[in-house]
Amino acid sequence: MHQSSMRHMQHLVEKHLASSERLKVADLGSYDVNGSYRPIFDRPGWSYIGIDLAPGPNVDVVLTSPYRFPLDSNSLDVIVSGQAFEHIEFFWLTWLEMARVIKPGGKIILIAPSRGPEHRFPVDCWRFYTDGFLALAKYASLDSLEVQTDWDPAPEEDSAPYGDTFGVFRKKAQNPYQKLRSMIGRRLRYWVMPGFR
Repeated sequence: MHQSSMRHMQHLVEKHLASSERLKVADLGSYDVNGSYRPIFDRPGWSYIGIDLAPGPNVDVVLTSPYRFPLDSNSLDVIVSGQAFEHIEFFWLTWLEMARVIKPGGKIILIAPSRGPEHRFPVDCWRFYTDGFLALAKYASLDSLEVQTDWDPAPEEDSAPYGDTFGVFRKKAQNPYQKLRSMIGRRLRYWVMPGFR
């Protein structure tokens, strides 16, 4: 976790989440390699769970797949993920799963690198730009509240080689037809997509 990612997450939380609300927050890719977002969410009325593929520091829920979460649909107020999407081979499937578990009106905060050296954990597949995040919002039928890419090097030494793309997205309310369509699409993905188990 580089320092600019922590700075962006702090800013996005202050700007887009009301500290007076009771919030259930999940952090996808929470394993504490060299820092974690947990302190940002340590507030009265907020509960935080760390989710990752491996047990370790700051991990409360260990996944067997990055494409299926052991969480009910519409069960979270917020899901965040930083510096994880570049390590997920089929990130668009993970994105749909993130959209599934947040409540209507709930938010996703996503941070991923736009450049930088290869860093495998265990793979390093992707870099992201603003338009890529906007495309993800369209793909999952989410509202884009804010999306931006850092084009200039960050002032923090550990962050300078990387550029962050960050965004905040909100889940729309769904009518019964849209809910049924989402459920059928999810079941088909579980059944036909390689690696989506």
